[in-house]
Amino acid sequence: MRWYRGQGRHALPWRLTRDPYAILISEVMLQQTQVDRVIPYYQAWLERWPDFTSLAAAPPSEVIRAWRGLGYNRRALNLHRLAVLVSELPDAALPPTLSALMRLPGVGPYTASAIECFARDETLVVADTNIARVVSRVLLGAPNQREVPPRTLAQALESLLPTTYGRDHNLALMDLGALVCSARAPRCDGCPIRDDCRWRLEGYVASETSRTPLPKFETTARFARGRIIDALRESPMTAEELRRMLPSDHRPLIADYLAGLAREGLVQETNGIWTLPV
Repeated sequence: MRWYRGQGRHALPWRLTRDPYAILISEVMLQQTQVDRVIPYYQAWLERWPDFTSLAAAPPSEVIRAWRGLGYNRRALNLHRLAVLVSELPDAALPPTLSALMRLPGVGPYTASAIECFARDETLVVADTNIARVVSRVLLGAPNQREVPPRTLAQALESLLPTTYGRDHNLALMDLGALVCSARAPRCDGCPIRDDCRWRLEGYVASETSRTPLPKFETTARFARGRIIDALRESPMTAEELRRMLPSDHRPLIADYLAGLAREGLVQETNGIWTLPV
């Protein structure tokens, strides 16, 4: 905690508010997207849609357009769907319990816990990848959380949880993992708890979990789907026009891509013309 007070990322804009809406937006944007990249999107989003009611009133096509550059466009659509549901609740506020939060579109255990902790000052475990990695190394001697059974990791996380100041506790662990105890190049010499780190004391046990090499992004369906959404952000197009703008390897799959995007509500077709949802 002393390290966090001096070295933590206190100026991050979502750390300067307790507004559940703003914190939800930041948490969804930060999924799979780096902090520095998220900051301008987060600030622009809150200027345009400062609350659930204004976001619910926006056409889903505009929400998807505003998401351009953040990836995983389904996140934007889920945020809009969530805003529509919440805007119909009393005071247009998020529900008050973890279980109710997790019934909302796109909200899982981590996001629900983050809202409870960072917006409502509830003291509970918030196990993002940084926190899980730090605790796996320090308490369990594992090089990363993939080496640890989920129940063992959950118990370790609970064992560290203080009775008060849970928000600062979680943010301190999160920043330690992001800034010092990183996945690939941990800076142990600058770690405030290096003398208590079991992984370090046991000689930096190597990972036993092999990771399957990922295919080149340009060969994946996610790449093609993203190209389709980007094209429709600019203007409506026919399936043939969309097919022609894809790399040749993806063109035979255009019907499958469009069908999948339509099922998810990210695109729609009217009289042979494809658009973003209206």
